[in-house]
Amino acid sequence: MKRPEAVDENLSFLFAELDGQLAKLIGYFGAPGPDAAQGLVRRAGYSQNLASRVRKACLAGMLRGKRSAARELQLQGIEGIARNLDLVSRLGRRSVQHAENVQRTKLLRADTYLKPLKQVRKSVARAQEALQSGDSRLAVQIGRTRADLGVFHDQLFRTYTRDMQGTRHTEDLAHGLLALNEVYRMGEALEAISEAILSINIGQTVQFERYFTLRSVLAGVGKEDEEIRLQPLAETRSGSAISSVSMRDAEGRPVDAVFKDGDRRKVKEERVGVKSWNSVYPGLAPQILSYEKRGESAALLIEHLDGETFEDIVLGGSEARLAEAQKALHATVRDIWRRTRTDEPAEMKAMDQLGKWLPDVYRLHPRFETGTQRLQGLKVDSFDALVAAAARREARLRAPFSVYIHGDFNLDNVIYDPVEKKVRFIDLHRSRYMDYVQDVTVFMVSNYRLQVLDAGVRARIASVAVDMHDMAAKFARRQKDPTFEYRLALGLARSFASSTRFIVDKDHARRMMLRARYILETALAVPEGRETRLRLPIRMLFSD
Repeated sequence: MKRPEAVDENLSFLFAELDGQLAKLIGYFGAPGPDAAQGLVRRAGYSQNLASRVRKACLAGMLRGKRSAARELQLQGIEGIARNLDLVSRLGRRSVQHAENVQRTKLLRADTYLKPLKQVRKSVARAQEALQSGDSRLAVQIGRTRADLGVFHDQLFRTYTRDMQGTRHTEDLAHGLLALNEVYRMGEALEAISEAILSINIGQTVQFERYFTLRSVLAGVGKEDEEIRLQPLAETRSGSAISSVSMRDAEGRPVDAVFKDGDRRKVKEERVGVKSWNSVYPGLAPQILSYEKRGESAALLIEHLDGETFEDIVLGGSEARLAEAQKALHATVRDIWRRTRTDEPAEMKAMDQLGKWLPDVYRLHPRFETGTQRLQGLKVDSFDALVAAAARREARLRAPFSVYIHGDFNLDNVIYDPVEKKVRFIDLHRSRYMDYVQDVTVFMVSNYRLQVLDAGVRARIASVAVDMHDMAAKFARRQKDPTFEYRLALGLARSFASSTRFIVDKDHARRMMLRARYILETALAVPEGRETRLRLPIRMLFSD
């Protein structure tokens, strides 16, 4: 992709300027002295000015011409490269300033800095080459400079601190440590430059370590030298990143897959969930193509599923497509419940779940946290008091059987393939044997919390939620589950209230919280032992 001329021109000048400054820096540590130091300090404005010009040219480039995600990523990456080149310049000047404060020059051990600084200069030159050629391997070599500078830092740090013991020259050695730290931080800047080049090459922002995880997880599927292209799909609230991957396998055939990486524990749970579904109900979950763990992080390469998310169908699909998708979903869910049913009673513990999430709700919506109040002599319990009372009632209620559930049954975790007329599930890290009401209530409220104002779409959303309830209620009657509606009420209250922690819109969050409160008050008003009589006005609850 052609870059704006002003970007290329000023970036080239910046690379040249920094190369000259690094040459002066190496010269200083070869023969420390005030003249060499001043020669470097006087260049401060040059790199800063050039980095500023690159930034302005990148911004102008984003605003002009046809906008595209690839172009924006490229110009953002170049701006990051310029910013970090200027940072290397500043770190070099600061290292010299600290070194100049060392009165006994031999304590600085200046000659030890020459090798790492020459490596920094070489890496900067490689950065220009890697950017021009799109060479990811060269970009990786640049990023590895940080580890080499880390080894240098640790060795010289031990030397300085050893020399501090039993000496009167602690101040000189402290200045040496400060100079050392500035050189060490150049590795961080070079790693950021490496990440920017890799991100431009693969089409998505990527961290240095994530690139290695990606390469490792693709090793068993694709060709070793295959160019990687990522397309961002989502980023979870827990920090996991999800991307689509386009590549070719060892035989040269095109492969489309989904790459997911993040916290090792969560990715492992996802892997276990997928494997469990493939044994419990084959064909519903995607296949795992590859798995890789690296330190505290891990990654999965998962089969790409054709189709649309249920959320996309609800919001933008035709009436016929929605009806078709709902029919497939209901049939699939009923079949899962029948085939995985065990006679082990299940506890949903909806109120315990809500209690854990309420602090997050109150942080975003502090006005929901109110104490007990009185209105015209009538006592109005706090929401926390309602949750506590409902938890005591719930402790005496169990589902008479267990089924295997999704565990995070939101609209965007259900894929419908209109060609195969099949439903598939994704994001399965919370799957387990449990009360089926858990999935039913999460699905219903994930409809309502969609922040769409159009009256027609809101009515459609309500119908999808009501239809799910009606299907589940019919299943409950056939399975002789008498407390289904009461447990459903507690599950809905939990999901309405807890979902507000993801809703910034105050009015929408308030509507959800009022529904949670109404449901809890209605459920608690039912005499103990008469829970089977509860009936909620489901359509009213999901209509605006």
